[in-house]
Amino acid sequence: MTTTPNEQYFSASPSSQDVRRTLHVTLRGHGLDVETSHGVFSGSRLDLGTSVLLRHAPMPPEEGVFLDIGCGWGPICLAMALESPEAEVWGVDVNERAVALTSDNATKAGCANVHAVSSDDLDGELRFDVIWSNPPIRIGKEALHGLLMSYLPRLNPGGEAYLVVQRNLGADSLIPWMADALGGDFTVRKYASSKGYRVIEVLRAR
Repeated sequence: MTTTPNEQYFSASPSSQDVRRTLHVTLRGHGLDVETSHGVFSGSRLDLGTSVLLRHAPMPPEEGVFLDIGCGWGPICLAMALESPEAEVWGVDVNERAVALTSDNATKAGCANVHAVSSDDLDGELRFDVIWSNPPIRIGKEALHGLLMSYLPRLNPGGEAYLVVQRNLGADSLIPWMADALGGDFTVRKYASSKGYRVIEVLRAR
């Protein structure tokens, strides 16, 4: 995370100067040059948690409506869009700079199926077949719970979500909490573990 002192990547309008830099990243086998900046999550590299998620999440369906919660500069959106070019991929973030970077990076990568919007601008009627996310754990437990419950119940029947959470930041306790909060239509379990992270699977019954 590259921010000015006291600035958080989940600020709506970062106060740091928007100085863009180019990174070369590999997302599920796809090599890309992307732009990042100050004031966004993991602005200097591909975050380790995101890397773990992209390494372990199963191949998404060829089409459908996909969502990345907390898109940052767009690595998860780009990975989903490249894996499933017929899908409609949405990326949401409270950070206006992150939304702009995701949109610009998608255009640069030729991913016309990516739509990056602020969290408040996402159509409340949209439902999702796939959700992938490295959620912003550091916003605090109450805010995180509210964020997850804003989106996970919007999975379509048969839909699936994969979330990556650092083990020492509460991944194991989050699993039973989500199972209880989501109710009987959902199955929540640890899907994979790597480098101190858990990948959590959330499935909605058909």
